[in-house]
Parts: sequence; C-alpha cells; structure tokens
Amino acid sequence: MGLTSKKVLLLAVLVAVALFVLTVWLWPRLSKGNWRAVLGRVGLLVATQLSLFAVIGLYANNSFGFYASWADLFGQEQEPGVVTNYQTGPNGTKLQMLGTERVSVQNGSRPAVGGRIDKVVIRGENSQIASPAFVYLPPQYFQKKYAKRQFPAALVLTGYPGTAEALYKKLHFPQTQHELLKKHKMQPTVLVMMRPTVAPPRDTECVDIPNGPQTETFFTKDLRADIAGHYRIGREARSWGVIGDSTGGYCALKMAMRHPDAYSSAVALSGAYKAPLDATTGDLFGGNPQLQRENNLLWRQRHLPAPDVNLLVTSSKQGEGNYHQTLRFIQQTKSPSRISSIILDSGGHNFNTWRREIPAALEWLGNHLKA
Repeated sequence: MGLTSKKVLLLAVLVAVALFVLTVWLWPRLSKGNWRAVLGRVGLLVATQLSLFAVIGLYANNSFGFYASWADLFGQEQEPGVVTNYQTGPNGTKLQMLGTERVSVQNGSRPAVGGRIDKVVIRGENSQIASPAFVYLPPQYFQKKYAKRQFPAALVLTGYPGTAEALYKKLHFPQTQHELLKKHKMQPTVLVMMRPTVAPPRDTECVDIPNGPQTETFFTKDLRADIAGHYRIGREARSWGVIGDSTGGYCALKMAMRHPDAYSSAVALSGAYKAPLDATTGDLFGGNPQLQRENNLLWRQRHLPAPDVNLLVTSSKQGEGNYHQTLRFIQQTKSPSRISSIILDSGGHNFNTWRREIPAALEWLGNHLKA
C-alpha cells in the first residue's frame, strides 16, 4: 500500500482506535506498583501516542502532498515508471511518454472538452538530468479550430520537497484554467507541472551547482527545447512563463530575472528571495560568494541591470514570513521590469492560501504570454 493510499490512512486510524480501547481495558490490570505493570502502562501510552502521530502525519501528507511515496519519505530516489511508448518530435526531442490521465472536470474523459494530462520524462541533453513531469494540454489543443495553432506554455513548480501530483490533485491548476477558459478570462495555455527537486533528495534551489546537478540549465534550456519539440508550443521567451509556490516561487522569479531569453513572465506564490543553505541543499555555490550574491534576488535588483520581464509576487500581511521582503522586492523593482502583487490580509505558507491566489495569478500569467 502506497504512502498516500486511503487504505494506509484507514489502517492507521483503526490501529490508533484499537490501541486506545486496549489501553482503557488493560489499565486496571496494570494498576499495580511492580515494574512490569509500570512498563506495561508506559508501553501502552507510547504506542497509543505514536499511532495518533502517525494518523495526523498521514492525513497532513495526503492533504498537502509533502511526500508521494515511501521511497520519497525516506530520501530514496524513485525510478520512473515503465515506459509505454516513445515519441519523437520534428526537432529530435527526447521526451519520453509514460501515459495519460484524464482531468477531473465534467466530461473530462474527452480531451476536446476537459483537456488531457500527459505523464512524461524529460531528458536534458545539456544538463544530463532526467525528471518526470505532467503536461496539461487544454481542450483547445484537441479542437479542429486550433489544429495549426501554437500555444503558450507555463512551467508550474511545487515547493521542496513537494510532489508534482499535488499541482493538479490539491492545487487544481488544470481545473482552475478550465474554469478561466470557460469565462474567457485567459487564453489556453499548456501547463508543464513538476517539482523543482530534479536531483532527489537534494534541494538544488534551481541552481547550476559547481561540480553538481545543473538544475538551472535543465529548466531554462533542456525542458523548453524538449517540450516545444514535441508539442505545438512557441519557442520564444514571450511564449513561456513560470509559476511556483515556496521554493518553486523563488525558482520562478530567479529564472525569469537571470534568463529573460527563456521566460518572459514569472509568478512567485509565497516565494523566497534567496536560497537557503542547510542540510538539504548542501553547498550550492561551491564557495563562490559572487555566485551566491547573483542568486540573491534582492541583491540583483540593487546591483545588476533590470531584465525586461513581467513579475508577480504574493504574500499575506499576517501569517506569511516573506511579507516585508516582498514589499522590499516590489519597491526595488526597476524598469524595464514590470511588477504586480497579490497581498492578502491574512494567510499562510500552505495550500489553502495558494488556492486563493492561483485563479488571479494564473489569469495574470496566461494573459502575459504570446504564442
């Protein structure tokens, strides 16, 4: 049974209830003062509390999508699924198809009505990184009216560690676009949904690490070339945007600011403005202080020319730790960069807050892209 399986959660609940009942039933028998009775009481209390913590942890993981599998939880790299087929585009893309999923909207089984989610593996020629992704193709992609049209695309990133599945199962990016399209509030856009952890379990913060994973190259060169080589997507920066939450938000801003020739627009939902250095990241910059400064977005604004890009940042006045830095980022933005924001009165660093921001953010992003 998988980590996110409802059966696992139900089993954990049953075990917790059984241990609670067992504790109540055996407590009178363990009321003696000898060492065996004391150890029995301690053992029952510990077992009951551990089972309750397990239930809470499993429920939180299922709700917020922190880990997708047992291997993910224990920091083991998970191999891609069994290959069902290969497809090669006109420019020799190395995109590897694993299968498709329907979109959870009305009549979602019909691609021309609900769109389609392709599960793929992107193999980077320059970065030598291979990573899975979920590509949402909007309904218009399958309609005759749009048969010869190129579409804009948005890279959608989770936080760290995050799961790509959470982007459509919990944060509902495809479903949100589907509703916006019905209301004519944005143009149809292909969504490439991924987590930024392309070299698990390391948190690379979308950096080209000296003598390490070349994550920035993967996202700014390899991914765009492979996706555009397989799907009808524009290749120019004006056709590409990037949106992410938490770590994904930092990556989004940084890639647009450092590579305006790759992404013309970026959205950071509760994003940071510099990379952390901790046990999950290791040494990201190889001891190079200049490289570290260049990846600090507030430093870039003060010391380097502003790129010609569109940026949207979000935060909350109460409950979000990046609020004051977000205001500083807005104030420091210089032309030709263009800045917008979504500031909530209260919120937090969580899915519920991001679900409140995604409709407006996705509409903004979709309408800044041109195929």
